[in-house]
Amino acid sequence: MKLIYSGKTKDVYELDNGDYQLKFKDDVTGENGVFDPGANTVGLVMEGAGRAGLSLTKHFFEKLKAAGIPTHYIDANIEEATMTVMPATVFGKGLEVICRYRAVGSFLRRYGLYAQEGQSLDAFVEVTLKDDDRLDPPISKSALEMLGILSANEYDTLETLTKQISQVVKDELSDKGIELYDIKLEFGRVKKDNAVVLIDEISGGNMRAYKNGVYIEPLELEKLMLS
Repeated sequence: MKLIYSGKTKDVYELDNGDYQLKFKDDVTGENGVFDPGANTVGLVMEGAGRAGLSLTKHFFEKLKAAGIPTHYIDANIEEATMTVMPATVFGKGLEVICRYRAVGSFLRRYGLYAQEGQSLDAFVEVTLKDDDRLDPPISKSALEMLGILSANEYDTLETLTKQISQVVKDELSDKGIELYDIKLEFGRVKKDNAVVLIDEISGGNMRAYKNGVYIEPLELEKLMLS
């Protein structure tokens, strides 16, 4: 295998047949030892986080496949904390797409003059650049198109998929009495036909979920969802 990218929470390898393999780490994003899915740095190491994140990712990606929602997922090996995926390219140097159901995190930090903590949001979709040096700045549809990062049609597809995927996750959590506050997704173009698909992962490490008003840590969320 050839290492082609080393990220905050996983490494990406190219397999001999051209597919990619994602190796999930136990690192999670945050600051000063406190988990934050919107943070730009690895804040702590949680033993077992890699396998837990992969277990939940496998669960959700297979749900999405059954619903006909396109992803890069092929299969997963939980014990080895690896996932095999179709090769895909990111938009520009990478985008993060957030679907927000409640005002928390960076949304509240930016718009706190108008928003109240925890207020309901109507599946608000927000796109940010993956740019640690500039703290992942939000970017509009028109700016993305003007800068040649993606087309207007691709943006519309990305927004539609984000709402569909987030609703699947929200409903799955709700069945366990858990409320989804927000979720961060990533998309790319699969190399075989340039179609826009969900890539990366869906795990406790890239969402905020609460039960009876209490935040659920990523490892606990995996236990609750898959028990």
